[in-house]
Amino acid sequence: MEQAEGTPPEDAAERTRRGAWTALRPLVLRLHFYAGVFVAPFVLIAAVTGLLYVWTPQIEDAAYADLLRVEPAGETLPLHEQVRVAREELPDAELDAVRPPTTEEDATRVLFDVPGLGSGQRAAVFVDPYDGDVLGVTESYGTSGALPVRTWIEVFHRNLHLGDVGRLYSELAASWLWVVALGGVALWIARVRRSRGGARRALVPGSGTSRGRARSVSLHGATGLWITVGLLFLSATGMTWSQYAGGNIADLRERMSWTTPSVSAEAPPASPGVDLGVDAVSASARDAGLDGPIEIAYPETPASPYVVRQLDRLWPTRADSAAIAPDTAEVTDVVRFADYPLMAKFTRWGIDAHMGLLFGVANQVVLTVLTAGLLAVVGWGYRMWWQRRPTRSRALGVGRPYPRGAFRALPLPLKAVTVVVLAAVGWAVPLVGVSLLVFLAVDAVLGWRARRNGPAGADAADAAVGADAKERTRERDETLTGTSYTP
Repeated sequence: MEQAEGTPPEDAAERTRRGAWTALRPLVLRLHFYAGVFVAPFVLIAAVTGLLYVWTPQIEDAAYADLLRVEPAGETLPLHEQVRVAREELPDAELDAVRPPTTEEDATRVLFDVPGLGSGQRAAVFVDPYDGDVLGVTESYGTSGALPVRTWIEVFHRNLHLGDVGRLYSELAASWLWVVALGGVALWIARVRRSRGGARRALVPGSGTSRGRARSVSLHGATGLWITVGLLFLSATGMTWSQYAGGNIADLRERMSWTTPSVSAEAPPASPGVDLGVDAVSASARDAGLDGPIEIAYPETPASPYVVRQLDRLWPTRADSAAIAPDTAEVTDVVRFADYPLMAKFTRWGIDAHMGLLFGVANQVVLTVLTAGLLAVVGWGYRMWWQRRPTRSRALGVGRPYPRGAFRALPLPLKAVTVVVLAAVGWAVPLVGVSLLVFLAVDAVLGWRARRNGPAGADAADAAVGADAKERTRERDETLTGTSYTP
């Protein structure tokens, strides 16, 4: 009798969870709506420019084939001789590094610091390693060595060529992407659990629906569910490069000792000023296991070592680095990628995968499919908004936002938890916090204007509430039956 009269603990817990979700759903729905409508344009721009950047290795190879590739012709010249030729091409520049050829068809790239170039930019002189001819001179950007076309696309993706102000667009997109994705997943799973079809309807876009808004919701929800993990990955790795959230991530990595280690330059050469040359340094680096593409950075002072690092970002990652004494060409310190802290490895892998480098063409194809899915989800989201517009009014309109008052209707404990969570997210991801305050301010102004209009505003508000009630009934019927309502 006690079991019959009582309620099993799991049933009570289930009712509690359902009750919490029932209370939170209107707030999540309204937040998902506003973020989807107003942040989606930034996400679209980031997706399109990012997709273009993913394929820049092929674009760069085609655009600069005359600089990057040579015809094999017997023995190559000593590396120091090739560097000498490059220095004659830019006599007033400061020699910074050299990237020896990796294959028989690669040109040698000699890098110089030139006054007047932008931050992170160096001049690159390309030399034919067989006859010493200078193939050309151009700018090279960053540790990736991106050439001008690739650099232009990269900057376009990062800040639309608008400087630090432009960086806000990409950070806004990356900062909101995970919020919108997780909110959408919660809404879709809850919707499917109340409907017929189960897992099939959750995973098969358009399943169980024929036309109208119900079909758009299914396409939007199921496709979004498939690409959620990829969107979370793009959001997390994108924020790593951002201005404000990225700074918080960098601080966290430093506090947790997750930073990328670097070689030590503390061991000075026994004979300062004596330099055995770049050929001996290159041979020593190869003997130390630094194979594949490498960059040899010249000593900054007579008491500094050469620093050699691997550049290969394919899987398995080759990112070892070594300090080599100029007077003896002995390795004084070496840092292996295998010895990186785990989170430093994950950071390296995440960045390279975000750029489409980690798994080569396969990585690029996956990102292309993911981007196509994201564009489709955003498109279906706007279509749902349009299909929710008033259809019996003579005035042309678009879909209404979901009713306000969702936060006020929350029980006090959920209000407290919501405020704490939003405050924490706003502190860690500042652009989410700032833009959320903007959403709230706009919403408050619209509500104040409606109240200020007096009876007319009240009548309009009552009409909107009634319309929203009918809309919720229609959505419930669509969810349960899988059919579309046609007014």
